[in-house]
Amino acid sequence: MQGRDPKRKIFLIATEESGDRLGSALMKVLRQRLGDGVQFEGVGGRTMAREGLETLFPIEELSIVGFAAVVQQLPKILRLIRETADAVLEAAPDALVIIDSPDFTHRVARRVRARNPAIPIVDYVSPQLWAWRPGRARTMLGYVDHVLGLLPFEPEEYRKLGGPPCSYVGHPLIEQLGSLRPNAEEQKRRDAEPPVLLVLPGSRRSEIRHHIEVFGAALGRLQAEGRAFELILPTMPHLEATVREAIASWPVKPQIVIGEAERRTAFRIAHAALAKSGTVTLELALSGIPMVTAYRVGAIEAFILRRAIRVSSVILANLVIGEDVIPEFLQEDCTPEKLAPALAEVLTETPLRKRQVEAFARLDATMSTGNKSPSVLAADVVLATMRKGRR
Repeated sequence: MQGRDPKRKIFLIATEESGDRLGSALMKVLRQRLGDGVQFEGVGGRTMAREGLETLFPIEELSIVGFAAVVQQLPKILRLIRETADAVLEAAPDALVIIDSPDFTHRVARRVRARNPAIPIVDYVSPQLWAWRPGRARTMLGYVDHVLGLLPFEPEEYRKLGGPPCSYVGHPLIEQLGSLRPNAEEQKRRDAEPPVLLVLPGSRRSEIRHHIEVFGAALGRLQAEGRAFELILPTMPHLEATVREAIASWPVKPQIVIGEAERRTAFRIAHAALAKSGTVTLELALSGIPMVTAYRVGAIEAFILRRAIRVSSVILANLVIGEDVIPEFLQEDCTPEKLAPALAEVLTETPLRKRQVEAFARLDATMSTGNKSPSVLAADVVLATMRKGRR
């Protein structure tokens, strides 16, 4: 009689909270598919731990922001890359799944591929090679077997750039539409006067530092022009003190709401938003909230990005929609004088606001994954890649 198939071993690496959430959802589906026949190892945070992962090290060790801090911590980062790659090689898994954080995870993947080419490697969340450094696609061909894209245009980008196979599995936000969109009562508040205006200066301290002063001055201008609005600033518990200190000098005081549940409640009643560029623009668009976006970085980073960016817009929602419907004010254009009139346009029924609302209504069809969730589609690819690797 044939012996039972040995356990499948899957090694996952996620070093940020967003990647940790993706990893836990993927683990859940893989466990449903393989039952007791799967064993997980790797690096992850709290949600992956709840799915049974014992992490090699706490992901907080890589919460390093700013160029100077990275330089200071470089020996530790390089040691963790080496130790993680060694752990993968020792485990000899049926598949390695690297999740986002390419500066860390791709270095691990390259080491693993060089020393054991038989381990299949899946990259969950494409680096933004469609925006800058497109040559990474061909480089990835050497150490990634399949890319799981969160954005619908990514598979075509990989084909054009000569990278590894890429499958669109869907953005996790499309599974959260119920918490982003208003019920009848919330819609009434969204349409009522004074309009609720969200202000979203960023989710990192450095981002808040770059945007908070100019955002406050722009809102002060709006108020001075006699425009009425109810201002809400959502943030997370670990940033509350930073935010409260930063807005102390604002001429118009926002209501600060703390935590993810309160943030989503604010999204459901918001009429418009002023946001720092990033994933939040896609979240706002899926919520149906017209917006003005801005982005400021330090002088050195701005110099590098100007020469590297190869897309017409840095706004994620614009890229997914396929046209630049959301105004963006970058670097020296990010001024109170330019932000205030743009905000006045999205707060009232103007052609700009109407164009955004109509474009956002098309997003469901653009980002659809049919009747399968992103984590199920991701698990399909991981299992198929594993089987190829075992032949």
